[in-house]
Amino acid sequence: MNNLFLLLLLIFGGVALMVVLGERFAKPADPERMAQLRRWLIPLVGLMLVLSLVDYYL
Repeated sequence: MNNLFLLLLLIFGGVALMVVLGERFAKPADPERMAQLRRWLIPLVGLMLVLSLVDYYL
């Protein structure tokens, strides 16, 4: 049980560190780059959902 609490504490600490560093050093994304990423992200999420359904039923 102690290992579980230690693991959860380390995960929480890592996520908190990523949030703090991301807020401090991240640059704002330009709209052109966001549109380019969105063009790829939506079809990939759809493909992931279809493949997940195929994996579930087979």
